[in-house]
Amino acid sequence: MSAVSLIERQQVKWNKLTSLLPKPTEALPRLNNLLKLCANSSYLKTGESIHAHLIVKDLLSRPEDAWQINSLINLYAKRGEAHHRARKLFDSMPERNVVSWCTLMKGYQDSGSDSEVLKLFKTMLLSFKSKPNEFVATVVIKSCSSSGRIKEGKQCHGCFLKHGLTSHEYVRNTLLYMYSSCSGAREAIRVLDDLPYCDLLAFNSALSGYLEHGGALGEALEVLRKMAIEEDLVWDEVTYMSSLKLCSSFRDLNMARQIHSRMVRLGFHCGDVNVSGALINMYGKCGKPLYAQRVYDGSTTHAQNIVLNTSIMDAYFQNKSYEEALNLFAKMENRDEVPPNEFTFAVLLNSVAELCLLKHGGLLHGLVVKSGFRSHVMVGNALVNMYAKSGSIQDAWKTFSGMNFRDVITWNVMICGFSHHGLGKEALEVFEEMMVAGEVPNRITFIGVLHACSHMGFVEQGRYYFHHLMKRFNVEPNLQHYTCVVGILSKAGLFEEVESFMREAPVQWDVVAWSSLLNACYVRRNYSLGKKVAEYAIEMYPNNSGIYILLSNIHAKSKEWDGVARVRSLMKERRVKKEPGVSWICIRNQTHTFLSEDNQHSEIVLIYAKVKEVLSKIRPLGYSPDVAGGYHDVDAEQSESNLSYHSEKLAVAYGLMKTPENSPLYVTKNVRICDDCHSAIKLISRLSNRLIVVRDSNRFHHFQNGQCSCCGYW
Repeated sequence: MSAVSLIERQQVKWNKLTSLLPKPTEALPRLNNLLKLCANSSYLKTGESIHAHLIVKDLLSRPEDAWQINSLINLYAKRGEAHHRARKLFDSMPERNVVSWCTLMKGYQDSGSDSEVLKLFKTMLLSFKSKPNEFVATVVIKSCSSSGRIKEGKQCHGCFLKHGLTSHEYVRNTLLYMYSSCSGAREAIRVLDDLPYCDLLAFNSALSGYLEHGGALGEALEVLRKMAIEEDLVWDEVTYMSSLKLCSSFRDLNMARQIHSRMVRLGFHCGDVNVSGALINMYGKCGKPLYAQRVYDGSTTHAQNIVLNTSIMDAYFQNKSYEEALNLFAKMENRDEVPPNEFTFAVLLNSVAELCLLKHGGLLHGLVVKSGFRSHVMVGNALVNMYAKSGSIQDAWKTFSGMNFRDVITWNVMICGFSHHGLGKEALEVFEEMMVAGEVPNRITFIGVLHACSHMGFVEQGRYYFHHLMKRFNVEPNLQHYTCVVGILSKAGLFEEVESFMREAPVQWDVVAWSSLLNACYVRRNYSLGKKVAEYAIEMYPNNSGIYILLSNIHAKSKEWDGVARVRSLMKERRVKKEPGVSWICIRNQTHTFLSEDNQHSEIVLIYAKVKEVLSKIRPLGYSPDVAGGYHDVDAEQSESNLSYHSEKLAVAYGLMKTPENSPLYVTKNVRICDDCHSAIKLISRLSNRLIVVRDSNRFHHFQNGQCSCCGYW
């Protein structure tokens, strides 16, 4: 289009609008209507022209001109000029009415300046010329609610009660929402109880507010029960959506079924995208992904809706069915017409992270870049998490460094990633960067930081973070933080201090804490304390096989074969089974799984031969099978044979067979790597000149040049 034709079109548009300007003999209401039209559209220039017209005609200087000025304040407030031109007009008014005050307050509220709303309301009350009405009350209470000023909200409540405004429907509902969302206490329920009649909107306001507060689920449930006994109350979509969200928060399957059956029984349309998505999410949170699948299959629009597709993937992810989540994405039809969004990628990448499928994660990363979601913080966080949990901490750091925007989750993922890989120094450096960036750490941050101190043996630094820095940032330590301190002290061999700390700590210790202390006793060879800890832990947690195994290992290291036999007998008596060791490795986008002494793999004969070859080559480098931890009733030759074919050795041998020389290997194991395999893989990394990364149930082990990143402590 040429510049001349563009000017002509703008001129026609201008003439059409200016033709609406009233003649001098016409009444002013037409001008006010035109200003309202400009405020609700993008015609700011036209509004400014009308403003100029009113100035020229001297129609803004008299008390009776308040309506025109109010219309101008509304125009400028809606165009984002509440703090400047709207306020200037307001201050210049010869006389203000309640509409003047309310219009400017609404402009401040829409711009996010809730404090200015409250200041203006205080000025209004002190002027004694204008009394607040129900519209002013609604704006003021909403500002108290959105800014979390519950104290000021209560004062305003008293003021509006004095002026007789709380009987208005909008004021009442705004009060209910403020009390439920800000205080999380029972004030909203008291307001409901004091009302002579509660309609659906009042109940919905209280229920939505309590759900938004997050810490008031009990009160939200009480509101829902009040609604359920009101026979004449017909629930709407807002009610059902809030109810489904409440079921998800409680993870209460019985309540979820009751709400769903009510929807079906009363003929509520469950095929709506938002409702179907909420039902899928609810059943996923309640541990029933197959129920979620039924809802998904029953939705006529699921094939064309990425929200429902993502919801069902997330339902499987929530229930640790990671492969099913990935398979659903692979089966998605019309992926070009209904492309994945940032939430889809987050679910997929986190599923890959849990399965440690680095190659698959790399393919997804490429799809993220192609789809244009690389700059999304949620996707970036999922990428960092995927690379860290899949063993490539270098790629995690590269992705983290390339992110333009970071939130607290970004920092936490990187800190915990470094810590999980045993790179405590790097984790603490990232934490320092986080402090410099002005990001406020939370409880997850300090879990990662304390773990880093444990890996590095930084006892004093760990004490400082726990006793001082957490208090500075108002982070209340929970069981996980206390368990981290147990790890720090016990790894350093400070067992007397650990005993004192655990006696005085105001927490109920769980199996993780006792296992951490027991493992430290095993590594530090404090077998006497280890036996006491194990015996106590077995009494507390009789079905945890890991404690029995560690106690058996302690007895074996001490050559106490009677003790080993007693542990084995006790496990048999209590029907406690040792979790079988399983390792897997991904080669050419295919995952190969191995069990100890496996004979199911199609190439198992070649794999066994490779294991035998590699073990013979590392013997001259210092490898000696750790048969001391074996059972005394098995001869040395058989014990050595059993050790040779542990699942992680089979996975590493297969990786050596199927990957190019010098390329890294990434192996995952479901339980703690044994001492013998740890020693063997260290030497295999030296022999093959490879980086071998093994993720076990405790941490990552980076084997390279005959060394391990754990420094012999895991």
